[in-house]
Amino acid sequence: MSHTYTSNLMHCVFSTKGRCDLIPEELQDKLWAYLTGIARNLKIASLAVGGTANHLHLLIGLPATMALADAVGKLKANSSRWMGEHGIEFEWQKGYGAFSVSPSMVGTVKSYIRNQAEHHKKRNFEEEFLVLLRKSGIVFDAGRVFD
Repeated sequence: MSHTYTSNLMHCVFSTKGRCDLIPEELQDKLWAYLTGIARNLKIASLAVGGTANHLHLLIGLPATMALADAVGKLKANSSRWMGEHGIEFEWQKGYGAFSVSPSMVGTVKSYIRNQAEHHKKRNFEEEFLVLLRKSGIVFDAGRVFD
């Protein structure tokens, strides 16, 4: 076969350092758009971006030649720099969560990401993240997830 065909759809989630409310509401849409631009420049398909003042969700399609850790690292580094350029002392948490997404679930995940403000009327980020880990079958130590 002379071509490479992949479907690497990932729902990525990461928070601000210490899960502090560092992303002002008036900058959120601009930050989401900036992340979409970063992804485009990296040849990453950005299918949905959203979040709240203390965390971010991305639905991305990774190119076959890019490792997930490299993609997330570049997205975090560039967006962190952008926030600093807007006068905000800013840092993302060190780690992240990434969950594979079936093509049949893309619409559901997009809707989930775009409706973060509504979701967080019912549960905070920490509760949400633990639910995502459990639903994905990821084994974790609940006492160390947010170290």
